[in-house]
Amino acid sequence: ELGWISKVHVNRPAVVRHAEQIKKWKTLQGNWQAAWLLKAVTCIDLTTLSGDDTPSNVQRLCFKAKHPIREDLLRALDMHDKGITAAAVCVYPARVSDAVNILKAAGCNIPVASVAAGFPSGQTPLETKLAEIKLAVEYGAREIDIVISRSLVLTGQWEGLYEEIRLCRAACGEAHMKTILATGELGSLANVYKASMIAMMAGSDFIKTSTGKEVENATFPVGIVMMRAIKEYYWQTGYKVGFKPAGGIRTAKEAITWLMLVKEELGVEWLTPELFRLGASSLLGDIEQQIFYHVTGSYALQHELAMA
Repeated sequence: ELGWISKVHVNRPAVVRHAEQIKKWKTLQGNWQAAWLLKAVTCIDLTTLSGDDTPSNVQRLCFKAKHPIREDLLRALDMHDKGITAAAVCVYPARVSDAVNILKAAGCNIPVASVAAGFPSGQTPLETKLAEIKLAVEYGAREIDIVISRSLVLTGQWEGLYEEIRLCRAACGEAHMKTILATGELGSLANVYKASMIAMMAGSDFIKTSTGKEVENATFPVGIVMMRAIKEYYWQTGYKVGFKPAGGIRTAKEAITWLMLVKEELGVEWLTPELFRLGASSLLGDIEQQIFYHVTGSYALQHELAMA
């Protein structure tokens, strides 16, 4: 429905001003902070997307996804029996089988997510993108993070973008599809809004800010615009689409701020792993460090916390 996006205008100064206010929000303290941090843990897509990934470091990642916070720390918070795990493990298609087998052997139902569709550049033929998606699903991925062709946005080919995402959605089959917009390369906030709308119309279960490989990744202005698009789409259709900021989120404070922003813009019903994810590789380490401090009153030495 091109009528939805034909007259889109984004008041950039107002969005930026709102984003600056978000950075000044008060930090939570004590048990409130610990509770929000544990909520953040359950929404993390624990990720490794390196050229030197091996079965052994995927195994370590899967173990960390199942045991994200040290058992004694969870016991001190009386949260040891609440089933706190990461939301998913995210890897390249070639490592999906490793992750699936490791998690199955551990008796764990954490889903494996795979990037696909020419990640991170999107500069591969559509046939190759679809084949990669189908292979990742065949290997056992239950979630697929595709990446759009930025050129279709920059040249205003909205019907072409819709068709590409629709075909990717079909290739995913039963797997959930997260559509990465690579917002740092879309040129304007208006394009971010339009691309968000098109991605949702084409059947995306989530829209995601970035691959983590761009110069500019998840920012609050972009997050505000994407969440306003999700809200508008929900008002128009009654269908809830998830949101995933990714790239550059490294500290516990940033994670809490994203959670608070989602609560403000979309409501508490979006604060679940089904509708909100944080794409991160190093964030969990800082969250565990902050929980350690909350429980013990001092920061952990490097050897006291396992690999995050």
